[in-house]
Amino acid sequence: MGLGGTASKLQKVAAMAEDVYEKLNDLRQQLVEVRETVERVDRTAEDNRVLLEAVAREQGIDVDAVLAEASIEEAEAADGASAGTDTSTSADGGANDGPGADDAEPTRDA
Repeated sequence: MGLGGTASKLQKVAAMAEDVYEKLNDLRQQLVEVRETVERVDRTAEDNRVLLEAVAREQGIDVDAVLAEASIEEAEAADGASAGTDTSTSADGGANDGPGADDAEPTRDA
């Protein structure tokens, strides 16, 4: 193989390097755009949280208690999922759960 073959290979390598460089710059630009989007979404979520807390307090809802309860439920759900158990509750909140609960006749409101 002579110098012509080497030059051809070098041209191919240079072209590949240019393609990689261009793709890297595209990825860098996409990363900047994603970062900006995430920051914008974070700001919007924070604004919404502040508004929601203000409305909740205006309605007499204890925001901290609601958040604590949600955290507990989320942790219990995660524990149940990792243990492979069902943590869901019945529609009546478990009021009819217990021995013979499935045998009981459902009540009908007139």
